[in-house]
Amino acid sequence: MATTVSGCGSIGIGGSDDVTLKFVAADYNLDGGDGTKKYWSNLARAFEEKNPKVKVDVEIYSWDDVDRKVAEMVKGGKAPDIAQIGAYADYVAGDKLYSVEDLLSIPTQANFLTPLAKAGEVNLMQYGMPFVGSTRLMFYNKDLFEKANIQRAPKTWDDIATDAKALKEEGVKYPFALPLGPEEAQAETMNWMLAAGSGYTDDIGAYSINSADNIGAFTFLKDKLVGPGLTGPVAPGKLNRKAAFEAFAKGEVGMINGHPSLMQQAEKNGVKYEMVPLPSEDGSARPAMGVADWMMGFKQNGHRKEIGKFLDFAYNDENVLAFANEFDLQPVTITATDKMAADSKHRKTRKFLDAMPTSQLYPVGKTSWAKVSENIKKQIGKAVEPGNTPGGVLGILHREAVATDSAQ
Repeated sequence: MATTVSGCGSIGIGGSDDVTLKFVAADYNLDGGDGTKKYWSNLARAFEEKNPKVKVDVEIYSWDDVDRKVAEMVKGGKAPDIAQIGAYADYVAGDKLYSVEDLLSIPTQANFLTPLAKAGEVNLMQYGMPFVGSTRLMFYNKDLFEKANIQRAPKTWDDIATDAKALKEEGVKYPFALPLGPEEAQAETMNWMLAAGSGYTDDIGAYSINSADNIGAFTFLKDKLVGPGLTGPVAPGKLNRKAAFEAFAKGEVGMINGHPSLMQQAEKNGVKYEMVPLPSEDGSARPAMGVADWMMGFKQNGHRKEIGKFLDFAYNDENVLAFANEFDLQPVTITATDKMAADSKHRKTRKFLDAMPTSQLYPVGKTSWAKVSENIKKQIGKAVEPGNTPGGVLGILHREAVATDSAQ
């Protein structure tokens, strides 16, 4: 897909010295392609043409590695100027980031969707800039459902278990794919916590990882899906999102929680699918999980003006929509969201757009979240393993989260 880059005339920066901005970003390609690298390289070149004294050095890392890579750079005294990664608040605690108002023009600041802008705040000051967003819905393979004589989408957890059993009996490799591997286990975990009526934090923002509802969700997963062999041949703690999505796109998965990018991946392979909210235990409506990946500007190299100019350019509607369109994600700005919603080719995407206003996001404003999230990625798969109890594993994760939060 051709990448669009756009600007609103020359935005040159004063001063005689050339500046090179180091920009580290996450890879959004699900199929091993280089679309993410091409997008940012093309956008950087377009920016450089209008700002000849500013160069942008782009580095792309997989989601497995990008947060760790940036953390290592910062710890080693070689912070990038700009990072587009999964969390920002721990860097705020170390006074390493510029505030958004120090970087962006007022029109760009005001254009972020309100829930996402609020999620970028620490102590009422915004530091994290949402880059792209997504909500999560449950995908199911229509052909496999028909083959297993499943007449409708599941509405309760019992329905999920019953349907998964029917799919397994028809030889489906992954009746319900449950990616609790380290790539994005924190997302799959939150899907189920929200479906249970809980989440990572309680109403006052304190960690509640081992709440009764959360333990109940993982007890269901362990006893009703994993134990009976309804999650496929790969142990959930070893199954990464990318591999699970690839299996869905091959027609090997009956049900899976996914974001908009999975639509494109499935359609490329001719997989017929539908999307519904992940059912709750009793069938009552629950908020969808919302996700925003975060852009941030580091203070270390003192390139505040240059960072701001680049980010104003990157958040132009055409550039935002070009990225969102290429990877079937949701824009994070008001004007770009309105344009996508009005575009008939995004008819299916509207289900995700409609879910965003009531969605719940990770507790990204907590400075402890990056470390807590990393620990969840590494450990949560154990909650559904034989010989472990969900309450025991969630209890350990909760205590470690509280200790990390207290130490900030």
